[in-house]
Amino acid sequence: MAFLRGGGVHITDNQDKRNLRMILDERLAVMKRRKNDIGNFCHCALLIRSQALLTVLALLWCFASSARAEEATIVANEKYPGYQSLWYSHTPDWKGEIIPGRSYEYGPKQGGGLGTYQAVHLPRAVYVPEAEKTFFAYGGAKNGGRHLLVMASYYDHRTGMVPQPTIVHDKEGVDDAHDNPVITLDEHGHVWVFVAGRSRVRPGFIYRSLEPYSTDAFEQLLEGEFAYPQPWWLEGKGFLWLHTRYTRGRELYFATSADGRSWSEPQKLAGMRGHYQVSHAEGERVVTAFSWHPEGKVDLRTNLYYLETRDMGTTWQTADGQTVDIPLTDDDVHGAALVHDFQAEGRLVYVNDIRLDAAGNPVVVAVTSTDHRPGPYGEPRFYTMARWDGDTWRIRNIAPTTNNYDMGSLHIEEGNVWRFMAPSEPGPQRWGTGGEVAAWLSTDQGETWTKTRDITWDSPRNHSYVRRPLDAHDDFYAMWADGNWYTFTQSFLYFTNRAGDRVWQLPYTMDEEFAAPEVVERWRGD
Repeated sequence: MAFLRGGGVHITDNQDKRNLRMILDERLAVMKRRKNDIGNFCHCALLIRSQALLTVLALLWCFASSARAEEATIVANEKYPGYQSLWYSHTPDWKGEIIPGRSYEYGPKQGGGLGTYQAVHLPRAVYVPEAEKTFFAYGGAKNGGRHLLVMASYYDHRTGMVPQPTIVHDKEGVDDAHDNPVITLDEHGHVWVFVAGRSRVRPGFIYRSLEPYSTDAFEQLLEGEFAYPQPWWLEGKGFLWLHTRYTRGRELYFATSADGRSWSEPQKLAGMRGHYQVSHAEGERVVTAFSWHPEGKVDLRTNLYYLETRDMGTTWQTADGQTVDIPLTDDDVHGAALVHDFQAEGRLVYVNDIRLDAAGNPVVVAVTSTDHRPGPYGEPRFYTMARWDGDTWRIRNIAPTTNNYDMGSLHIEEGNVWRFMAPSEPGPQRWGTGGEVAAWLSTDQGETWTKTRDITWDSPRNHSYVRRPLDAHDDFYAMWADGNWYTFTQSFLYFTNRAGDRVWQLPYTMDEEFAAPEVVERWRGD
């Protein structure tokens, strides 16, 4: 599937009737959802019975959809009465079955409350001083069930309230957290939500708010093939959008746009049979760190690589300033971009976060382990840090952890204080994704780390995917969701402050337009 701009579809002469029928079915579904196109839908439903007219009908629809792109703009403005996070698992309602690649003796490979999943969806939240709001996007759950609603909202730091969230996109029965959204803002204040697609099976979408600093209504600008979106708005230049496309495995691409409407053709950044990446932007600089999937196998993910650009992707450099040719290929597995050869140590790499320190040097965090299966097989597991000190990469362990898909976030603060918030402590589902959230501190640029606080304890469900807002406000320093790893449960959304001495739960249900998140008393750290 190529990029689809404005809802148009690209048809080639050699597509067979089966492909045309699939495309037409997609368009019929779109028209059915648009109330003003009911008549067209009924007419098309009759015509589809005729094989003779199938090709003509599909082609006519494609031409018409392009011509009517502006007229047929999809606007999302429906509110949802509460904050209900998506629960997702590789093996729902696991009962001990072993399904290689999905579940094992100790449980599913990953699962639980995954409304803030996953680490390679960035950014998850953004604090905007001009509006005094922290904007965030998450995977919501229709009626608390296994039905993904793409949600956007904000926390108002002036009032201490949140509005009813907006349903940006209904995934129409999809329950897969890989389709979760990300959120960012441009220099004009417009809020952008990029909805991830899945493999080459489900498309992704791009939405833009109709008004600045508002999540009340969004227009859909693009539908196309992409996964794991990481859009970065660079002031005066536009978007540099890192993402994944399923070509020769999960390979890394980027595209640029001055306005988010017209995009360059995607350009491959790394194509070594598969990667997962995390990225970050400061000023004109975009940095990325990524793993490698030997033979294209995600369960063999290992090694750590680093690249950066200061010219919107025209050129890419390593940490020591070497310019490299892109895309990286199989010949670059041990090339200049390599940060550390974890494969030689028999360790797997699950990327978590990337930041720049006070000197502008990159700092990367990942979970490293010895086995892709959950349970004691992968021990010892660590949150591991790689820091470029200007001459070499320094590798240090931050804290132990219990699951490969545990995920935390790194804050680099003034005064040489580095703060890491993560589910590093064993939770009620011992070997499951997530656990109890704790804060770890370093004052020597990550050389040593000390746990300074338990943020949650005695929880009924594991907490997972602790996410850092960009430019985080002290009162909304990290957010996450909870859920039972083994079996379907309700999933709640939480956030904490910089001190980690309070946790607030976003209102699961709402009767009014606005509500105040409530402090969870059992985690009050007086």
